[in-house]
Amino acid sequence: MVADLLLRNARVLDVFSGRVLETELAVADGKVLGFGADEAHVTQDLDGLYLVPGLIDAHVHLESSRLSPGEFARAVLPHGTTAVIADPHEIANVLGLRGVQWMIEATKELPLRVFFMAPSCVPASPWETPGAVLGPEEIREILSWERVIGLGEVMNYPGVLAQDPVLLAKIAAAQGKPIDGHAPGLSGSDLWRYVRAGPRTDHECTSLAEAQEKLGAGMHILIREGTTARNLAALIPLLTPLSAPFVHFCTDDREPETLLSEGHMDDLVRKAMAHGVPPEVAVASATIHTARAYGLVGLGALAPGYYADFLVLSDLQCFRVEQVYVGGKLVAEGGRCVAELPPMPPPPEAPLRVDLAKLSFRIPAGKGLARAIQVIPNEVVTEEILVRPRVSGNEVVADPEQDILKIAVVERHRGTGNVGLGLVRGFGLKTGALASTVAHDSHHIVVVGTNDEDMKAAVAELVHLGGGQVVVRDGSVLAALPLPIAGLMSDRPLAEVHHLSQELRAAARLLGSTLPDPFMALSFLALPVIPRLKITDRGLVDVETFRIVPVFGEELHGEPGG
Repeated sequence: MVADLLLRNARVLDVFSGRVLETELAVADGKVLGFGADEAHVTQDLDGLYLVPGLIDAHVHLESSRLSPGEFARAVLPHGTTAVIADPHEIANVLGLRGVQWMIEATKELPLRVFFMAPSCVPASPWETPGAVLGPEEIREILSWERVIGLGEVMNYPGVLAQDPVLLAKIAAAQGKPIDGHAPGLSGSDLWRYVRAGPRTDHECTSLAEAQEKLGAGMHILIREGTTARNLAALIPLLTPLSAPFVHFCTDDREPETLLSEGHMDDLVRKAMAHGVPPEVAVASATIHTARAYGLVGLGALAPGYYADFLVLSDLQCFRVEQVYVGGKLVAEGGRCVAELPPMPPPPEAPLRVDLAKLSFRIPAGKGLARAIQVIPNEVVTEEILVRPRVSGNEVVADPEQDILKIAVVERHRGTGNVGLGLVRGFGLKTGALASTVAHDSHHIVVVGTNDEDMKAAVAELVHLGGGQVVVRDGSVLAALPLPIAGLMSDRPLAEVHHLSQELRAAARLLGSTLPDPFMALSFLALPVIPRLKITDRGLVDVETFRIVPVFGEELHGEPGG
């Protein structure tokens, strides 16, 4: 046997048995040839370093990194991530089929293996104006495209329980393929009905009891550790040698700051081991078990015939990544991506259609208490609280002293003029406004502020930029991150996106922000499929009852929240 590459004196982690084998690894034509070779074009002595399979992110939205696909690959490859299972429902909500097609084209030649799930919920709910609509026919078309392996997270779990015929038709189109779930807090008979409908994974568990119940119902549990949603510490006791084939790791949403400071999938594996999970169990969950759960034949292990995607580690327990290979080729070394990345194809246009002259954030005063969204730091779930708002001239105004601010979602795709209005507590702003076109999942403009004038100025700047994130005070832009790709992603290098992101956070802190990442928190306030009170361009949404509710009146009881 003649190998292209022969790695001698290696310690190979066998994810099938959990053993560490002192052996050689031979690679030919991008795949593992075996554990030794008669000849090799290139021979490398590893002097006892470890070899483990490349890590697989079981569920991620590339768009949420705010990086272009190429820059995302540049960011994660040095951390040992060699494959990701991406759900492009962010760009699909903005651009529909064109957005998904562009993502597939933009990742085609990357040294990172990118697989896709067809976005199941575009729009995510009936309580918002969609930028696009993907029905059963569109889902069937996407499922026929290259590297599309299943159906993306079925977020509209109330629709599943209500047996919405369109949603069930989408699920039926993917039968026989992996179907991702999304069912935060679902339990008992409702959970069973949801699982019977088809979804077989869940990445929304926040408690061990919830994860155990879903595991017992036959679901694969994806332990999520993103930028805002951090569930690993609570869920890691679920991962044992027996449960490992059904427990995987995912990041879901990780921003540049987190990628640079903490890493990617290597961070999750390290944290798992720090919580007492044996290295062979943690690595297997992030490799072979994920590959098998999603039908990725030939990935996830170092064995004859498998793709030669592997990491060279100087220390297994500390999981220090020295080199990364994809298809037998060195793609990252010493913490840097060394692979040549292809040019990015031109993205489709996604103009912001907002009539600034007619834009208003006026909330008429009502009687008694008002609903408000309570932000929970480091969580995507929120609470509904009752507040006694500040009123001036028969209008509700922000009350920074009580941390009660105005929040609005401005429709940007179709020029409807819709503006959903509400109140929010938890940002801590004393002055100014924050605004973003990253607003899951329909990605309208979401803005929070202490006064209407700064909120309007922030929206106007986003229209000028063609999408992005901004901080405004007294009508002046303090910081801005342009996101010209669908209003979701930057066309700039990772380091520059990181720098501009830092400037955004610093400017937000200058306004009084108390949240670790106010823009990530802001983006999830517009997602009406995660409990409890959210806001869309049509108004406040009670996610538990799945209906639009007013700021004042209608079943408001009790005392103001404290």
